Amino acid sequence: MGLKSDGWIREMALKEGMISPFCEDQVGVGVVSYGLSSYGYDIRVTNEFKIFTNLNSTVVDPKHFDDMNVVDFVGDVCIVPPNSFALARTVEYFKIPRDVLAICLGKSTYARCGIIVNVTPFEPEFEGHITIEISNTTPLPAKIYANEGIAQVLFLQGDEMCETSYKDKSGKYQGQEGITLPRILN
Repeated sequence: MGLKSDGWIREMALKEGMISPFCEDQVGVGVVSYGLSSYGYDIRVTNEFKIFTNLNSTVVDPKHFDDMNVVDFVGDVCIVPPNSFALARTVEYFKIPRDVLAICLGKSTYARCGIIVNVTPFEPEFEGHITIEISNTTPLPAKIYANEGIAQVLFLQGDEMCETSYKDKSGKYQGQEGITLPRILN
């Protein structure tokens, strides 16, 4: 499995629609950086967030998620409460090739503030916006900036084609467009 470079990422984004919209340059003056980097792509979050709350005193259950656990928020800056987290979605829409697995890691600018980004791998032939979990591990409120960088995606190309892709198994998050809460296949 090989890590893919900026040239490969650019070609796949422009010719195959792997990332849309695609920013060919690394934008970084006055913002948390985003766009194409040497061996990855720095993704952004939109201005839509779901902030977790304990106001309704429900239980967080991944099999029976109660949307009363979150408060919808739209704005250029999201304040994540202390020791809490929010969900957001990427500006970018992804179409992962069948022989590629993408790994997403948080940006150091946020990590150095105690803000941790968690995203599961983008499986072969996954298509959609990415739902991102943003954890504030600090005892203070934390700012997240919409339309700026939040994490970096690394693309790993397999030595051979997988037998079963995410699309083949009709993955439960395939084609997601907004912030998608937990789902269980029935």
